[in-house]
Amino acid sequence: MDFELTNEQKMTRDMVREFAEQEIAPHAREWDEKAIFPEETFKQMGELGLLGIPFPEKYGGSGGDTISYALAVEEIGKACGGTGLSYAAAVSLGASPIYYFGTEEQKEEHLVPLASGKALGSFGLTEPNAGSDAGGTQTKAYLDGDEYVINGEKCWITNAQYARTVIVTAVTGKTEKGKNIISAFIVPTDTPGFKITSPYDKMGVRASNTSELILEDVRVPKENILGDPKKGFSQFLYTLDGGRISIAALAVGIAQAAFNKALAYAKERKQFGQPISSFQAIQFKLADMAMEIELARNMVLKAAWLKDNDKPFTKESAFAKLYASEMATRVCNQALQIHGGYGYMKEYEVERMLRDTKLMEIGEGTSEIQRLVIARQLGC
Repeated sequence: MDFELTNEQKMTRDMVREFAEQEIAPHAREWDEKAIFPEETFKQMGELGLLGIPFPEKYGGSGGDTISYALAVEEIGKACGGTGLSYAAAVSLGASPIYYFGTEEQKEEHLVPLASGKALGSFGLTEPNAGSDAGGTQTKAYLDGDEYVINGEKCWITNAQYARTVIVTAVTGKTEKGKNIISAFIVPTDTPGFKITSPYDKMGVRASNTSELILEDVRVPKENILGDPKKGFSQFLYTLDGGRISIAALAVGIAQAAFNKALAYAKERKQFGQPISSFQAIQFKLADMAMEIELARNMVLKAAWLKDNDKPFTKESAFAKLYASEMATRVCNQALQIHGGYGYMKEYEVERMLRDTKLMEIGEGTSEIQRLVIARQLGC
């Protein structure tokens, strides 16, 4: 069992770390306060090949693996949780389904611009009445000649306002047992009847764009259906399995950033004539935080390795996402506690990290859903 990263993986991590420290971290506080989506930064990330890390070069990607991608998500998330979320969503949700399930024609037309960093993608699954119950999708699509007509509403969709395409799930029929048949469609965002709004004033990850989608008689060519029309549900479950690895990596990055600030502060802050890092109460907090971050990182890397080696990873990605997200909330909360009153002030940034990381327990399947996934994988 080899725990050593390859030279290529180390190079990717170090390159992304340098970029994030120079181009993202200095702006994170402003982006959070003003809810700015860093469009120019994403163009830079595209030019560096970051948006195509896990995709083959023939489709405009960098030819990397899931481990390299997870390391990149962690480093970007360490600099800014909101930017990390939009990065993870662009790759795992906006581009990956086209790579997994698309035809060669779809990959050439829609994946290449995303993987090469010339455009962003998005994934429209969640609805006002279909969150954790994704099978309860109410958006509908029907075939009319050579086109599908889509009607419905999606909410809390990451990146949509800045995306070239959105993959939209919709009900296209019923099975013999009366269950919904859910299909996925590639919808260009300039399609008539496709309206994107961004009304959300969020608690955290405010540098990430979150939009509402309204589809009114949106027509797309029948060639835009993604994968098997009758297997849209299983396709997006596989997509979410991969996305959970990236959310777990993002949670590790945010937690690492909070820990770094807490450790530095504890060494500098003096009380009763000595640094608070010399107090056992603080030492134990820091020791637990460091241990939990490392455990979560190892879970992320194992799930990524399983995926890279074409082994089952549904259970392990749920392990990683559940543990890393809840760990990150604990670590950020303790980091704020170590800072005392200063932690409550925006200039020390740990309060932003705590706000950002809470979403990790909600997005890509809540903690409750992760436990349900794990239980089913155990045969319960």
